[in-house]
Amino acid sequence: MVGFWIVAMLAGGVAAARVPDRLSADFSVPGQEGSDTQAGLARAYGIDGGAASVPVLTAPDGRRLERAEVAGVAAAIRALPGRQVLDYGSTGDQRFLTDDGRSTFLLVFAPPAQGPSLAPTVTAAALPRGLDATVISYQQLVAGDADPDEGAGVLAETLIGAAGALIVLLFVFASFLAFVPLLIAAVSILSTFLAVLVLTTVTEVSGVVQFLIALIGLGVAIDYSLLVVSRWREERARGGSGDDAVVTAMVTAGRAVLASGITVAVSLVALVAVNVPLVRSMGLGGLLIPLISTLVVLTLLPALLSLAGPRVDWPRLRKEKHASAAWLAWTRGVIRYRWIAAGSAVAALTIAIVPLSGLQIGSSGSGSLASSGAAHDTLASLRAGGVGNGVLTPVTLLVAPGGDAQALADAAGSVDGVRMAIRLEPAASGATAVVVVPDHETVDNTSVAVVTAVREVTGDLPGYAGVTGPGAQVIDFQRAVYDKLPYVIALIALVVFVLLVRAFRSLLLPLKAVVLNLASVAAAFGIATWFWQDGNGSQAVFGIAGTGAMTFWLPVLIFAFLFGLSMDYEVFILDRMREEYERTGSTAYAVEHGLGRTGRLVTSAALILFFAFAALGSAPQTDIKILATALGVGILLDATVVRALLVPAMVSLLGTYNWWLPAGIARILRVEPSPLKPDVELPATARRLVRPQNAH
Repeated sequence: MVGFWIVAMLAGGVAAARVPDRLSADFSVPGQEGSDTQAGLARAYGIDGGAASVPVLTAPDGRRLERAEVAGVAAAIRALPGRQVLDYGSTGDQRFLTDDGRSTFLLVFAPPAQGPSLAPTVTAAALPRGLDATVISYQQLVAGDADPDEGAGVLAETLIGAAGALIVLLFVFASFLAFVPLLIAAVSILSTFLAVLVLTTVTEVSGVVQFLIALIGLGVAIDYSLLVVSRWREERARGGSGDDAVVTAMVTAGRAVLASGITVAVSLVALVAVNVPLVRSMGLGGLLIPLISTLVVLTLLPALLSLAGPRVDWPRLRKEKHASAAWLAWTRGVIRYRWIAAGSAVAALTIAIVPLSGLQIGSSGSGSLASSGAAHDTLASLRAGGVGNGVLTPVTLLVAPGGDAQALADAAGSVDGVRMAIRLEPAASGATAVVVVPDHETVDNTSVAVVTAVREVTGDLPGYAGVTGPGAQVIDFQRAVYDKLPYVIALIALVVFVLLVRAFRSLLLPLKAVVLNLASVAAAFGIATWFWQDGNGSQAVFGIAGTGAMTFWLPVLIFAFLFGLSMDYEVFILDRMREEYERTGSTAYAVEHGLGRTGRLVTSAALILFFAFAALGSAPQTDIKILATALGVGILLDATVVRALLVPAMVSLLGTYNWWLPAGIARILRVEPSPLKPDVELPATARRLVRPQNAH
């Protein structure tokens, strides 16, 4: 077993260097109008209708731009391969000018695989005439507002996360055993890269996946290892010798790891089922993380513990024979004041969830770029001159051969909120594109009404073939993903509920776990909405203004990972509580010693994941920062307010009903029933004297 994973790790090291070059960023939504129209534009013109570059020319103070000099710049741009240009010089349309006539914008469409940069061409053409020139675009201002080559990089971020994890592991184990989970994580991460390299040969995989593998893989593998190694030490402290302690740890903690890994995988299956290449590839890549981590922990880790565990568990400054005194005291307090504890936790979650009502789905607005720089100043000057930021997100209307392109342009131009609608020259196929410039950028579900209105007024006219652009992309994702998301969430919750019923042999524990998990995820979304979308702290912490919306792929990815990762902690805690209850028959003892044994582990595991996400947050891309902070805050919130406060309070309140599984349901699920029986009330002194037997 050790030899197999050594080979996999070495091959994974080679694969990790090759995977980044094989990743892609496909934002198409097959079967939706925006994506289908974009495919039609690519066939007719060879351009990307959703990505316009906007050169802005400005004359010196005291004079207006001349049409001829704008035409010269436009001609230089048209000389570049595959460019389509709309401008004041070729049309004479005054709406391309600012109110004072000093500045103008050009709309430039390029092939989907972007050709040479416009900046050198524009500069060379403009400077001889004394004009200032700046090229801006929506992609530059928002999606590409940071240099992807800047930042720590995936390897450096992983090392930063590993360093934080090592600090926590040294605190937990106080021995060289702290390095074992890191070794397991290294094997898991590199093996996952190997699997992803194979995956890229059969399907496209998003570039985000490399960050997920490195950082989430680090946290998941260490968390699973932490649980098993801690239980192994506990069994050795009770007198277990040799491989008996390993077997007992795998029978108990290993079972919890298996249940957790399956739960995380189930939550990610939802992404695989979505017919959106970007989201589906994230689901496929993400799915490999818990599956391979679980496989490594269940196979390599017991082999390592058997071969070298006792030798590396030195100097053993921390003992594991008894539950943590601090966590026992905390849990006794929660049990004593369980109504207050439950009420406080529910109030905290409610406050965190409230901002979720204002969540907007789409893309970050141009206002989320830094408040200085040439691009910012140029866009500000356009707005001051009466040109809205809608020039960054034009709506491109495709007219089929034989259609009346001018009639469609006139209809689109009459829509409220549209600045202008102007035709490109017909393509060789006879199709024609009409570019519609809205007054305001169309980037989220509150600003795409103008796109819907353009579709409505032109959809019944002869030759209408569809609309594309950033706003259309938002609508596509809304229809393809978010209209069905409630059903997907319900299905995931049902499947996880059934799996946990079998694992815990209980009805109420799994129901509580699913409900609290959904509440925990909702709270994390609420905090992310308040911090990032509404800008309450994003500027101060990251220097990024409020985004105005969550990028359309972020919520579904955050939900899938956070739901699965949060359920890990629920499984760890409840599995131990169930074990303690079956030995004693006392709910109070089960809660007290279940959390007493797992509280430090869950908190440490959450800190490890938090360090991993903090490292991920150093990535230059805003979307990756949002993903990292949402997951990091969500994990901490879940491990503290939910698992350390609300879970023990609710289990204490529900009493013997926690453990009930009727015979009929047990028979269907092929597990042993758990009938209702009186709860054993152990005196406090007796609870402290009860000693667990060898679980094996």
